[in-house]
Amino acid sequence: MLRQRSKWLVAVGGDMGVDLNRVIEQVSKEKGIDRTIVINAVEEMMHSAARRTFGPERNIESRYNNEVGEVELFEIKTVVERIANPASEVELNEAHRKYDPDAQPGDEILIKLDTATMGRIAAQAAKQNLIQHIRDAERKQIYNEFKDRKSEIVSGIVQRFERKNMIVNLGRTEAILPEKEQIPHERYRQGDRIRALIVEVELSDKGLSIVLSRTSNSFLMKLFEQEVPEIYEGIVEIRQCAREPGGRAKVAVYSKDTDVDPVGACVGMKGTRVQAVVQELRGEKIDIVPWTDDQAELVCRALAPAKVSKVIIDEDEHAMEVIVPDDQLSLAIGKRGQNVRLAHRLSGWKLDVRSDSDAEEEARAARASLNAIPGIGDINAELLYQWGFRSAEQLADANENNFEVEGISPERARQVVHAAREWVGRKRAEQVKRPEAANNLAGTSPAPDLIPAPEPGAPAVTIEAAAGGNAKDAEAE
Repeated sequence: MLRQRSKWLVAVGGDMGVDLNRVIEQVSKEKGIDRTIVINAVEEMMHSAARRTFGPERNIESRYNNEVGEVELFEIKTVVERIANPASEVELNEAHRKYDPDAQPGDEILIKLDTATMGRIAAQAAKQNLIQHIRDAERKQIYNEFKDRKSEIVSGIVQRFERKNMIVNLGRTEAILPEKEQIPHERYRQGDRIRALIVEVELSDKGLSIVLSRTSNSFLMKLFEQEVPEIYEGIVEIRQCAREPGGRAKVAVYSKDTDVDPVGACVGMKGTRVQAVVQELRGEKIDIVPWTDDQAELVCRALAPAKVSKVIIDEDEHAMEVIVPDDQLSLAIGKRGQNVRLAHRLSGWKLDVRSDSDAEEEARAARASLNAIPGIGDINAELLYQWGFRSAEQLADANENNFEVEGISPERARQVVHAAREWVGRKRAEQVKRPEAANNLAGTSPAPDLIPAPEPGAPAVTIEAAAGGNAKDAEAE
């Protein structure tokens, strides 16, 4: 290619033995750049060289002559009757004699320049300018090609590694797969083929940058789109996806056609479709659940394979308390909390998973705390518990003006809150007094023995307990 560029410059310099058209065609084909862009680069190259040779004050124009296969240089001058600026003007008589017999004052004429007068330094500068223009044009064309391919899976060859980042050859250009976008524990070697998702395409002064990812949720979704025709055709939708790359993923799917089972479509005959995705992700386990607009039901499905006993929803906190059987607790939480984390990401709700026994114990403690408030009663305590109150302290902190509990009148609600505050206040006061009383006791003399020590020489006293638990009479020996 360097040899061809050299021939190109010779041709521009006046050697008509080389067909510049052929060189342009070859460069255009090899670089994948439009022929017009290459010609513009050649014209710009010659224009830059001409300004270096003839001076920047002269108005010079470069034009590519397709018929003869060379770049022609012209100086633009204005026809005047008397010259004031020789660099930009030509006298009328000279214009009639040399260039155009019909020229009139004010006309612009093109005066062809001899490119052979351009020196070696100007030619070398022109060459560098041309190379830069070709590179810029190539980068821009590749950018235009890849910018519309964002969120698309591409295949490439592992070229090399730079600080744990993987450089992937995509054919016409290179892309980078950063360490954070690589699936943990995956191992690739130079020359291996790899598939990844294009997540970023940028063109800056530093050049073209294409960033890939194998850890994004979109990569998993695109893999399913390639493997499942129903997703590609829009019959089945992936509504939500959550991943811990290399470990486990959960995918919520929905079918627009009631006759199409979304889960079955994604799994495929004997699991062939989902297994193809699992193999691409190097064994990442995938749970596919049917989507539902019922958020509590969605959480129950997302926690599968664990079974759920009950779900308590807190709309204000956007949280759910999930109760599961005791033998399902570890299954619901998952290894190192993985299952509940993925369910949280899939649903978007904060999740607090508890076992039945823990929930029952907490419920007993909560009801006891509420029932201990004077005047509350069992019925009101149960209503308060069902409404989400778990302690007397929580009830005492409630705003009685915005206090609404179904089954309790507003007036009664205010009384309940005031009673809770009084009760909590008394408890706290008692807790303050107890340490003070203990400190006072620590500073007093010890209490006298209830049974005095016997006089010297007096008979010993023995106390025995009867079988029935009653003490016998003391007998003197």
